[in-house]
Amino acid sequence: MVNSATESGNLLQQLSNNLADIVEQSGRSVVAVNGRRRMSSAGVHWRSGIVVTADHTINREEDITVTLSDDRTITATLIGRDSGTDLALLRLAETDALPTANLSNSTELRVGEMVLAIARFPESGISASLGVISTLGGTWRTWHGGKIDQFIRPSVMLYPGFSGGSLVNAQGKVVGINTAGPRQLVLTIPTSTVNRVVEQILTGKRIKPGYLGLGMQPIQLPQALRKQLNISGIGGVIIVSVEPDAPADKAGILIGDILVALNDKPINDVSDVHAMLDPERVGKPLNAQIIRGGTLTQITIIVGEKE
Repeated sequence: MVNSATESGNLLQQLSNNLADIVEQSGRSVVAVNGRRRMSSAGVHWRSGIVVTADHTINREEDITVTLSDDRTITATLIGRDSGTDLALLRLAETDALPTANLSNSTELRVGEMVLAIARFPESGISASLGVISTLGGTWRTWHGGKIDQFIRPSVMLYPGFSGGSLVNAQGKVVGINTAGPRQLVLTIPTSTVNRVVEQILTGKRIKPGYLGLGMQPIQLPQALRKQLNISGIGGVIIVSVEPDAPADKAGILIGDILVALNDKPINDVSDVHAMLDPERVGKPLNAQIIRGGTLTQITIIVGEKE
């Protein structure tokens, strides 16, 4: 029994040491971002001279600084931001001796796998939170319409100031950027999405999703109405508000209209509409099929871009 207890203690000590080593090594590429008034956020030195952080934590576009692992605080310039994916890019004034993150493909993650959330604070330095991968899923849309390549929800505690920091696997590799979702839900933006947004911003490509200017709620259509109008879908979205001079308003969409298809694709939820509003669609027509007054109507909407 004594030997068994000793062996268990040794294994726990080894695990503890390994976790501490991972935090120390991976934490060297994690910085503290001073981009809001009361509290810093975290950021990751993604590639040479480029820091990625959570967009919602950047409340000003000038006078931004970052604190490095050697306790130096240097200036940073905001290159661009994408509220849809909650990512922002900063360019560092200096990059000497600052390692870049060791990245991994998040598609190799498994539910139950041990992970660490890593952040940095200007005063106290590196900080970490331990957990496991709770949920994995496919492509999804954020509450702002951004496209995320993989749904990742870790069980880590995202303390204040942790948003924008890295999620690291047991090999010490970064699998994504952590952010806080609705109702304090912890979510991780996978490396593939971060790489895509970084490339879009650095090359000047359009990143803002398309915009219609509609407030919508999903509804279920009565079977008799579906049969009468020969509609294949079971539901649609009812228009509850139309922004003045927005693309939908200019096209003639009215409050009370029920949107059932866009470009012949059935619409059953608001997320189905967002899925049709990728940045590439800005300036292009969408053929909207709506129910108005019990009859089907076709309206063409030219997709706008949210300012």
